Amino acid sequence: RAAAGEQLAAWAERLGVPCVSGAPGRDPASVAFDAIDAATSRRLDVVIVDTAGRLHTQGDLMGQLKKLLPVIAKRRPGAPHETLLVLDGTVGQNATQQGKVFGAALPVTGLVITKLDGTAKGGAVFSMARDLKYPIRFIGVGEGPDDLEPFDPARFVDRLLGD
Repeated sequence: RAAAGEQLAAWAERLGVPCVSGAPGRDPASVAFDAIDAATSRRLDVVIVDTAGRLHTQGDLMGQLKKLLPVIAKRRPGAPHETLLVLDGTVGQNATQQGKVFGAALPVTGLVITKLDGTAKGGAVFSMARDLKYPIRFIGVGEGPDDLEPFDPARFVDRLLGD
């Protein structure tokens, strides 16, 4: 999407990590291919491929996601090791529907649920966990670099209920 590459580059700079991006309109699978090669040459162990948002109702964009998997596996046998679906914790049933469609298209291994710092406080997390059956790996509780944290169910419930 527009500005996604610039946002990723800005975050990479803030966090002190390298970023490989492609020109607007470039095939996402070719960018992933280049990123894995760059990580290998730099002797890095982790590559995060951010697909910059895909609506579950956009079949052509979902097709691009499916294309990524064999390209990644070709460059790094056994990869991808994780396929995390990032969902907005404030959109309720729409997030659950997104999860179902993405899960049908990709081997989702876990969820990242964001925007849990607002007034909604993330009650939708319970229905997402129940309906999608994917483990929640991380939650976003703000917009800073330290606001993405591993999901701890007990801590989440304490926050939700106000200790």
